[in-house]
Amino acid sequence: MHEIRIWDLPLRLFHWMLALAVTGAMISGQIGGNLMIWHGRLGILIAGLLGFRLAWGLVGSTHARFASFVRGPGAILAYLRGEWRGLGHNPLGALSVLGMLTALGLQTAGGLFGNDDIAFQGPLYALVSKDTSDWLSGLHRKGFWLILLLVLTHLGAIVFYLRVHRDNLVRPMITGRKAVANPDGLAQAQGGGIAALILAIGIGVGTGFAASGAWQPPPPPEPAAAPAW
Repeated sequence: MHEIRIWDLPLRLFHWMLALAVTGAMISGQIGGNLMIWHGRLGILIAGLLGFRLAWGLVGSTHARFASFVRGPGAILAYLRGEWRGLGHNPLGALSVLGMLTALGLQTAGGLFGNDDIAFQGPLYALVSKDTSDWLSGLHRKGFWLILLLVLTHLGAIVFYLRVHRDNLVRPMITGRKAVANPDGLAQAQGGGIAALILAIGIGVGTGFAASGAWQPPPPPEPAAAPAW
């Protein structure tokens, strides 16, 4: 067996940070109450992480780039027939990645503009009307079940590949390396240098800053109360 580098460190850190942030956001959102403050903060973090991942999918290392694993129907059919050979996300797994990123992006956006009609308002609540915010809030609550389904499907796929294909998908996401019997024709991860990393981090931080609403002007002060006499 030969060890081949497939996942770079920034991608692995993103993966585990996103997993923890999504788990925390789902739990805090369901409990509510004072945890809604952390629910909102985790939503901003998730927005920043997604911004980083989109950038890293363009300038990151070989197998982190969307161009390396987003393929057409022909590749998916070849994979289902057992004719695909490669590293990184397989053609079917690529659909799962795109679906998860899209669902998380929409779910996060709904939360940023949403409200709970009690004490919580998303950081971008003031940018939309109350009716629009209520509509997005409804979609956000329903989207929880879609995210939960995607997470459970992801975990089920990990167990399936481990039990049926004897392919441990977790270990490479920890070590960055995968053991293969025949490395011929399989390219190790390259690229994604320091300049690309700085660019992707900058985009991620910028996305998180935009999601936080900190750039909005402060609300006008409350009018002074009239004297009682």
